[in-house]
Amino acid sequence: MAGKGTPATALLTKQKVAHTLHAYDHDPRAESYGLEAVEALGLDRARVFKTLVAEVDGRLTVGVVPVTGQLDLKGLAAAAGGKKAKMADPAAAQRATGYVLGGISPLGHRSRIPVVIDASAEKFETVFCSAGRRGLEVELAPGDLIRLTGAVVAPIAA
Repeated sequence: MAGKGTPATALLTKQKVAHTLHAYDHDPRAESYGLEAVEALGLDRARVFKTLVAEVDGRLTVGVVPVTGQLDLKGLAAAAGGKKAKMADPAAAQRATGYVLGGISPLGHRSRIPVVIDASAEKFETVFCSAGRRGLEVELAPGDLIRLTGAVVAPIAA
């Protein structure tokens, strides 16, 4: 996939992590990037995860939840060792991760950001998440995703 590299795919390659990239034609009118990936690639909704950036006690924190659910902000705060969480300013999320909205990957951020992955990810042999670009998903083992992100695993999906 020449020209399709992202910080996320570079990290996976550097760490020699088994993964598969899945590209599709992104429709800018899509209302949900995650559900667009599900439909375009014919995937099981429960195995496709979205990456959301929130603030926990003023510190950016990433929550990774199934595309069919919502991020439980109270659960995220508790898992991150904080008291209060709110969704981050989109511009701050883009600056900190180095990705555009709809293409934020849990991997390869510009700066170190704590990551919390919903516990449901561990039920699957592989999961899908953004590879760092709209229209590009990466499939990998949840254990590898957890290890590479240094994530805490907790029930954070509502």
